Amino acid sequence: MDSAPGEVTDKRLLRGARTRQLVLEHAVDVASLEGLDGVSFGRLATGAGLSKAGVQTLFKTKEILQLATVDHARARFVEAVVRPALSAPRGAARLRALVENWIVYAETPLFAGGCFRAANLAEYDSRPGPIRDALVRDTHDWTGVLAGELRHAVAAGEIAGLDADLAAFQLDAVLCATNTALRLGDCDAVSRVRRIVDGLLAPLR
Repeated sequence: MDSAPGEVTDKRLLRGARTRQLVLEHAVDVASLEGLDGVSFGRLATGAGLSKAGVQTLFKTKEILQLATVDHARARFVEAVVRPALSAPRGAARLRALVENWIVYAETPLFAGGCFRAANLAEYDSRPGPIRDALVRDTHDWTGVLAGELRHAVAAGEIAGLDADLAAFQLDAVLCATNTALRLGDCDAVSRVRRIVDGLLAPLR
């Protein structure tokens, strides 16, 4: 018996979603190693064992593909770093959890080239457009999460009053520098970042 039209459509949609996922998994690794300019239909088709036309059908333009890659990297970052920390109490404990999760994310690393945002933001920080906007959004969202936990810790009396936005900026700068150190093979980078974070968050002791 032939499949019903709706069933055929569902199967095609599922197959398309799986193919899209496969392509994006490869794209985030390529972009973390070579930057988003290295993400192309031909490159991903070869890496994923697909046809170039098939990949282009899914994403239409290179910019759409690059933006989808940024979104996919963001989703994986949230799942690896942010979401697991939500089980910790708000404030000091959750801030510590976020930092520890980030260390695992960069040290493992989740993406072949380390922190996706750090690998790509420098390439696009002076290139206005949708890709820069997406990377800037991710930066603001991440530092906003850090600042939010710092504010909560201050309000709860866990730490002394401080400029939460400034402290979040400092934390992000330290983590980005640590990502670079890890990529350069600095085996002391993780212990160093923990000492630096301890210094920045001394009131948490």
